[in-house]
Amino acid sequence: MARRPKMSRQSFQAFRDTSPAELMWDLLTFDRLLTGPVIHLIYWAGLAILVLLGFSVVGAAVGVALREPGMMGWILALPTLVIGFLGLAAGALVWRSFCELYVAAFRIADDLRVMRAYVEQDHAGVRPARPETATLVEDRGSEEPPREDDLLSRI
Repeated sequence: MARRPKMSRQSFQAFRDTSPAELMWDLLTFDRLLTGPVIHLIYWAGLAILVLLGFSVVGAAVGVALREPGMMGWILALPTLVIGFLGLAAGALVWRSFCELYVAAFRIADDLRVMRAYVEQDHAGVRPARPETATLVEDRGSEEPPREDDLLSRI
């Protein structure tokens, strides 16, 4: 049984726990960013366009081979084919990096939203959950600051 790809779960998960009214308000006020889940679809659409360009490269190489008589047509078609495919490979890498840039920007925005909620909870008097690691001052059982050699020994 095949696993569902992560991108489809991620796209649907962004809007799963929201009522239609809340979703509409979030989209109209830009509280919820829509491009993050949609960028995966844009990436695959761009790759489809690159595949179509690959077919056109093959067609151009065959056209060059048929237009020139004899062996000279095939000699000219081979570099056309190789340069075209190298250009498509470079285009695919650039397209991937362009889409990853947008995904990274939207993940940063999500992280900032979580950090903002954490700070708002702290200012509202709700103490967020404490990390499980204790500080050095609490470990030593005193209020004096830790010495530098204590800090280095814990690393």
